[in-house]
Amino acid sequence: MKQRHAFRRMWGWPIVLGVLTAVGLVSALFSDGGLGDVLAWFALGIPVVVCAWYGWRRN
Repeated sequence: MKQRHAFRRMWGWPIVLGVLTAVGLVSALFSDGGLGDVLAWFALGIPVVVCAWYGWRRN
């Protein structure tokens, strides 16, 4: 039980950010305007904002 919790604690957010990035890239590739583009913007923007936030905090 502890090993599963440790795995989720260490890899949970990187997996979520990776899935968001993959969904955003696929959505941007296959959509032609409308809701697909909005989904791509949000799905690709969230990991960028998270990385910028933590990069800014380190300085």
